[in-house]
Amino acid sequence: MQLPPKVTSRAFERLAEIGAADQGQALRVAVEGGGCSGFQYEIQLDAPKDDDLVLESNGEKVVVDSVSLPFLANAEIDFSEELIGARFVINNPNATSSCGCGTSFSI
Repeated sequence: MQLPPKVTSRAFERLAEIGAADQGQALRVAVEGGGCSGFQYEIQLDAPKDDDLVLESNGEKVVVDSVSLPFLANAEIDFSEELIGARFVINNPNATSSCGCGTSFSI
């Protein structure tokens, strides 16, 4: 059974820090064809649309469009702060391989 992606508390906290909800924005996580491994993640602030899956906590929202949803089943959307920088990351159990930068993957 495919479950929708989960969003960590760190990711929601980061959205609150940047004031996404205050601006009427949500974190959009989408999957597109391309990248060095076949698919790539597109992560941006965007207004929610009618057909989006909305994951919400404390007023902050993460949205996934219906086309991307099967690629993100059971995935975890997190926020990572490392020496090389801070970014939203996707831990995707559906990906059979990924590139070194973590933004593209194959299934």
